[in-house]
Amino acid sequence: MGSLFEDTQKLLDNALKHIKISGDAKTILTNPKESLEVSLPIRMDDGTLKVFTGYRVRYNESMGPTKGGVRFHPGVTLDEVKSLAFWMTFKTAVVGIPYGGGKGGVIVDPKKLSKHELERLSRAYIEAIYDFIGPDKDILAPDVYTNEIIMGWMADQYNKISRTLTPGIVTGKPISTGGSQGRGEATARGGFYVLDELVKKNRLDPKKLKVAIQGFGNAGFTMAKILYEEGYNLVAVSDSKGAVYSADGQLCPECIMEYKRKNGGVDAIYADGRVCDDTCHEHIANEELLELDVDILIPAALENQITEMNADKIKAKYIISLANGPVTPEANEILFKKGITVIPDILANAGGVTVSYFEWVQNRAGNYWKLEKVNSKLKEYMVNAFHDIASIVDKNKIDFTTAAYIHALKRISSAIESKGTCEYFRK
Repeated sequence: MGSLFEDTQKLLDNALKHIKISGDAKTILTNPKESLEVSLPIRMDDGTLKVFTGYRVRYNESMGPTKGGVRFHPGVTLDEVKSLAFWMTFKTAVVGIPYGGGKGGVIVDPKKLSKHELERLSRAYIEAIYDFIGPDKDILAPDVYTNEIIMGWMADQYNKISRTLTPGIVTGKPISTGGSQGRGEATARGGFYVLDELVKKNRLDPKKLKVAIQGFGNAGFTMAKILYEEGYNLVAVSDSKGAVYSADGQLCPECIMEYKRKNGGVDAIYADGRVCDDTCHEHIANEELLELDVDILIPAALENQITEMNADKIKAKYIISLANGPVTPEANEILFKKGITVIPDILANAGGVTVSYFEWVQNRAGNYWKLEKVNSKLKEYMVNAFHDIASIVDKNKIDFTTAAYIHALKRISSAIESKGTCEYFRK
């Protein structure tokens, strides 16, 4: 397997087989605009000094200021951050919001830091990238192992350095400091709106559909709650430590989260045996969850979970990519040939950046919306994007992933070409 960034270029190449864009647009889209690596010296609670490495990538700003989350994870690499910034470029274009793509990350295991150390790291990251970002240049948001508290620290640090109040520099903030209603659950809710349209399009009955979710962080847990409330049969969930599976029963997300918090992982539920007493639970590995005989599989963890090594073992009829890049290009091709529908991340998880856009708009206007308005507008964006892409699928008889990139490319290439291309200057 090549690098993650090389995989992103395969996705672009697949789409370019079906759409013609200028050579200039293709050249621009195969290279990030700017990449930054920084060292973050942090004074630890025991008095020692430790240096962490951070990154920020601004991939493309043809359609507006770059936008993207910041993840704190021990596996962060520049290759990963570039890839995530690439995906964000296409994600914002898919839903039609005026942003480009950016992303950031710090190589750290945040679970090993105290709250004070975590705050120092968050503020140090803003100190280091301050000149690289701005509400009209590059806007931050939460991602893996970052949350609204960390976003609040980052926004506050930016304000201290700039000696201004600039809430639009960061989205996903606490509501008390300019955050938007509905932002915390936006990624999952946007994914649900897409899934709901897919179910309607295929005339399926939610009450007869079995669902497995890989990943029980914010997005995975929230999606589980929504599906449970909507009557879907949630039969399996997992986190990094393991999974629980109930072949015939209905798992209770709230109960599982309660035990996860007490015991440190969803696999502890099996050992405890007291969650949903009317259901028989089985303890399985994360990899086994992906291969369960379910109707809908929702990867909501990290990249490269479904590859050419396990794609043939996937039994789900529909995959909703709530994580970034969970299905490799090679796996996507195998799944398409098997008749499995894969809703790609650049559509399925675009709800987060869409409500981040709403938050940015509210910050700039000083006019804040009620939750009902946020969810209503989110549904409008997600449903419109789904049907735009579904029409490309039906017309060209191609997979949803390629169709989503075609849809995004039309918008991005138009923005690039409007500034003048080689063909224009040769006339």
